[in-house]
Amino acid sequence: MYLSIIILPLLGSLVSGFLGRKVGITGSQIITCSSLVVTSVLISIAFYEVGICGSPVIIDLFSWLDIELLNISWCFYFDQLTVSLGIAVIYCSTLIHIYSVDYLSTDPHNQRFFSYLSAFTAGMLVLICGGNFFVMFVGWEAIGVVSYLLINFYFTRLQSNKAAILALTMNRCGDMLMSIGFFAIFSIFGSLNYSEVFSLVPYINENAITIISLLLLGGALAKSANIPLHSWLPGSMEAPTPVSALLHAATLVTAGIYLLIRVSPMLEFSSTSLLIITVIGSSTAFFAASCGLLQNDLKRIIAFSTISQLGYMMMAIGLSQYNVALMHTVNHAFFKALLFLGAGAVIHSFADQQDVRKMGGLIKFLPFTYSVMLAGSLSLLATPYLTGFYSKDLILELAFAQYSFSGMYAYVLGSVTAGITAFYSFRLISLVFLTTPNGPKVSYLNSHESKLAVIIPLLILAIFSIYFGYIFSDLFIGIGSDFFKNSIFIHPNNISLVEAEFSLNPFIKLLPAILSFTGAFSAIYMYHLQPIFMINITNYNLSRKIYAFLNGKYYFDVIYNQFFISAGLKLGYTISKEIDRGAIELLGPYGLSNYLYKTGINLAKLDTGVITTYSLYIVLSLLSLLVLIFAPILLFNNTQISENIFNFNYFNSLEEIRLFIIYIISALFVAFPSCEARANSWTAKTKQKANTLTKNIKSI
Repeated sequence: MYLSIIILPLLGSLVSGFLGRKVGITGSQIITCSSLVVTSVLISIAFYEVGICGSPVIIDLFSWLDIELLNISWCFYFDQLTVSLGIAVIYCSTLIHIYSVDYLSTDPHNQRFFSYLSAFTAGMLVLICGGNFFVMFVGWEAIGVVSYLLINFYFTRLQSNKAAILALTMNRCGDMLMSIGFFAIFSIFGSLNYSEVFSLVPYINENAITIISLLLLGGALAKSANIPLHSWLPGSMEAPTPVSALLHAATLVTAGIYLLIRVSPMLEFSSTSLLIITVIGSSTAFFAASCGLLQNDLKRIIAFSTISQLGYMMMAIGLSQYNVALMHTVNHAFFKALLFLGAGAVIHSFADQQDVRKMGGLIKFLPFTYSVMLAGSLSLLATPYLTGFYSKDLILELAFAQYSFSGMYAYVLGSVTAGITAFYSFRLISLVFLTTPNGPKVSYLNSHESKLAVIIPLLILAIFSIYFGYIFSDLFIGIGSDFFKNSIFIHPNNISLVEAEFSLNPFIKLLPAILSFTGAFSAIYMYHLQPIFMINITNYNLSRKIYAFLNGKYYFDVIYNQFFISAGLKLGYTISKEIDRGAIELLGPYGLSNYLYKTGINLAKLDTGVITTYSLYIVLSLLSLLVLIFAPILLFNNTQISENIFNFNYFNSLEEIRLFIIYIISALFVAFPSCEARANSWTAKTKQKANTLTKNIKSI
């Protein structure tokens, strides 16, 4: 049963991809969707058996690599962490597959799309179910490749090509660091199995643990789009909307979070790594939220919201609250998938328009879509008793309960980010659904609610976005809950849940909610009730500069292009010209063959056919032979010979001297033809001058 969870999506992908013409569009949709539905049932059973009943499952298939120093097997490990994240991955993937049946009904490449979509789900399942770092890395690279294919699904569009290349190359930077981290783990621990590595961590030098943790963090930052490897995520909006929902909700971006949660026994013994993770997560949350304030593309606003929430998850990991980070990851998967699919429904019904400034008044045309997007937005801004509230607010309370610089830094930035998140979420709601209609009349006349294949996934995700956190919060993050057991390790010195629950000032707990409601009402006031207010603000020079700075995403792309990309291209050009075309060609096959060819030509010139030249060669050879034989007598006196005759190094030195003499003579022989040619040329010129002089004398 457990292997079927991984195999079924893979089989659906293979059938849809390789047999797409045989089974047709409908057959491809039925096969992939039914595979995911069955997988959803199986993961639910696995959640009960592994999570609720507390019986992890290890499946060791066969040996992959078995050498003297390293033994790696195809091993899959189902523990509480795996099945908890698997619930979010498979449920969201199943609903997105069903949603795509109607959303891409007119696309001519349905089989290819569903094949990629199922392959993406299978790769993510291999990643989270892998029993060692190598199997996890197979899934890690699989989702990287398939994400490139999905982002570049519309491969005839230049922007899709650029976005896919950016995503792939930036993730390769993180993958390189993570690969070095794996090599370091093998070098220090001698194994890549989770159980062996984590059991040895307390006995290893803290500096080594810190270096490995930071290398793994590099890979997590790229996959989970945290500063400074974040700029690929907004560009991935060029993909179809179901792909955006799958990438940003449950699969690709959660891979980095999963990696850090999985290596929690390692992070807990490196306070430096935890501090860095906290600072990066807090900064990412604030940065992305401030960038999302002034974006005008519907999907990009939600994309920056994803980066901001990933910052919250990273913040929770830095605070050593891995169960809270996982809870927020699962909660976020449901309400972020809901927001993306709702945005796709709006775009699909409104003539593929994505600019929120050209919408407005859609509440009367799309009441159901408005309702579910409102539920998703309220859950996103942690409205009390909705799903997002049970994890997002707790992260901020845990940050304050650390009573440290990093904790206070995280709490302040996280609270401000909560207010900004509420502002841009309700800015989106206002501009799309509430304000005066700003789009063309024909778009409104053709606007309508989607079909049942779209409504059902939206409704289910809305229910999860409202109730999931309330039902599962005590199981995942409740005080005294032992749900995760050994799958997550928190050092006793870092446990602060009791402090956060019972010892904080009520104002500290309520501040994020107060800021959220303030931001939400401010957005409704500025963009719906008094839109002239925002128009007046842009009349000032300072406000225009702030607008350009935030709308330009802090100019990260400009900095990358000017200082990193251009410098890298120049360095590559220099390497190509100076090293590849210079040194390597000179010393490589081309240079060697050219040198041997010229040497052969010079040796061929020795055959002149003149007997006096041959006699000269014989004399020179005889002299060289005599010099070679009597070299010891020439270089050393008799006393030195008698002293060193029994010294073995003496004979070695003689051999070296003789070889050197042979080399010199050989070089003279090679160079001789050119000297002879010069001599012949000089002789010919002399004869010519003599003949000319003789003629002149005769003429006189």
